[in-house]
Amino acid sequence: MINIKRLILATLFGIVFGFVCWILSSSGGPQLWFAAVSIITGRTLIGFGIGISVLKIKWWWHGIIIGFLFSVPAAFNGFYVPGREIFIFLNTIIMGVIYGFLIELLTTIVFKASN
Repeated sequence: MINIKRLILATLFGIVFGFVCWILSSSGGPQLWFAAVSIITGRTLIGFGIGISVLKIKWWWHGIIIGFLFSVPAAFNGFYVPGREIFIFLNTIIMGVIYGFLIELLTTIVFKASN
């Protein structure tokens, strides 16, 4: 059964980290609006995926796996930036893993909303 408190908290943390990620990524200059939407929704989906998942594995491993899986498709957007393709591809995945871990940490450990 899905824990509604967990689903809401994880999704909200995903939204928060989506905005954090967008702000950090736009520090190099302005971005197109659809890039910002993609970043924010991608991190929100990591939170939603963590909240809705019923996998019974250690919390930190769960956040890492979900963060990785949900970041891989978005990472391919990096190939639209000439000269920085691999950097953006790998950065998107690494940051997705970190955000997944942090979302899971806040949801499960800090707010005690386990699955």
